[in-house]
Amino acid sequence: MCSHLFYDLDSCSRLWILSFLKVFLFFLLERIIRHGPVFTQEPSDSVFPLSAEDNKIFINCKAKGSPAPHYKWKFNRTDLDIDMDYSLVEGNLLINNPQATKHGGVYQCIATNAFGTILSREAKVEFAYLQNFSSKARSPVLVREGQAVVLLCGPPPHFGEIRYSWIFNGRPSIVVGDNRRFVSQRTGNLYIAKVETSDVGNYTCVVRNVMTNTTVYSSPTPVVLRRDGQYLAEIQLFENLRVQKKSKY
Repeated sequence: MCSHLFYDLDSCSRLWILSFLKVFLFFLLERIIRHGPVFTQEPSDSVFPLSAEDNKIFINCKAKGSPAPHYKWKFNRTDLDIDMDYSLVEGNLLINNPQATKHGGVYQCIATNAFGTILSREAKVEFAYLQNFSSKARSPVLVREGQAVVLLCGPPPHFGEIRYSWIFNGRPSIVVGDNRRFVSQRTGNLYIAKVETSDVGNYTCVVRNVMTNTTVYSSPTPVVLRRDGQYLAEIQLFENLRVQKKSKY
């Protein structure tokens, strides 16, 4: 009777019922048959933004097994002690108040039950950060009109993708690259070809960390136009100092 009812259904309905029974039996067998843990999610290489607002991060790990597995972690290939810095949330590792120098490294997840133990792949954990520039004043850059000049950015310690730009005379507008000016996104240096009188002023390097969305500003670098007369006077002053130095010996 029941078999007649099943075959009286259309093909789509029969397919749906068979799929449901297959899934149901799979989960039933999972609970009945005892077996060792198998990872369903392993930790992976990650770069986390590190800022004042981010005081917790998760490193994911999940395994299935019967009975349900319990978890431990390794840090830099050494068993990790769960203390105030770390917490376990199911299999996931929670790092409280992360610090780049203290918590950056290689992590591995261990899942264990009565039928076996498995070790996850290594996951390198790094933190994106951006420190402040030194507050030390920058020396003026002397250049003659028509010459080229390179202004050094000298970015502070950082990790993660950063972008460079420059501000001229403290204006909110950014120095725009054109056929005379170019900002290297590799070094942060500003290149100016054929310096003009309008280029004289203070230049500030701006560094932004893309991941943390933090921005820092250098001390201004003054660009001073050196006239030929001033240039000759400086040469004469240098020669006089050199002669005086020699006469002392």
